[in-house]
Amino acid sequence: MNVELIGANAGKIWNALHEGALTAKALKKATKLKEADLNLALGWLAREGKLAFNEAEEDIIIALA
Repeated sequence: MNVELIGANAGKIWNALHEGALTAKALKKATKLKEADLNLALGWLAREGKLAFNEAEEDIIIALA
């Protein structure tokens, strides 16, 4: 996995979240990313302060910060 691919995947997440907040499961489905790739890109965006996370009953709601 290279940094450029992680950045490209972060862009997919950013675009998906422009429509509104999603659960982690829905975000995975919307971006068609593997779980590991999704998590790496989420970490990238979280580190940059671009995401907000809220816990739901059994899932995490992710939105743009």
